Amino acid sequence: MTGAARLSTHVLDTGQGRPGAGVRVDVGHVQGDGSVRHLKTLSTDGNGRAVVLESREMTAGTFVLTFHVAEYFRAAGLVASAPPYLDLVPVRFTISDPTAHYHVPLLVSPWSYTTYRGS
Repeated sequence: MTGAARLSTHVLDTGQGRPGAGVRVDVGHVQGDGSVRHLKTLSTDGNGRAVVLESREMTAGTFVLTFHVAEYFRAAGLVASAPPYLDLVPVRFTISDPTAHYHVPLLVSPWSYTTYRGS
């Protein structure tokens, strides 16, 4: 992967065909015993993007990004069901090379989501 070492994310609201602006994301580091240590909470910008970890914060290990999608859809007036089908979307992944750029996109609608390792 090219570029500076960091972890970033991008949320795309596929139901509305627009960036997922203002999505709250909890960032956690999975410990050896399987518990998750909360590192920070952030929100995506107007383009649905956020830098999750800067170069100096990058370490090898397993992480989880928890996207608060029901909260986002509710604020956008897009409540599809009560209770919502999707509430929190956790994406668990491993950083093996902390000198690389990792990108975790989330494509989401009120009914489905997908993710992949982006560039």
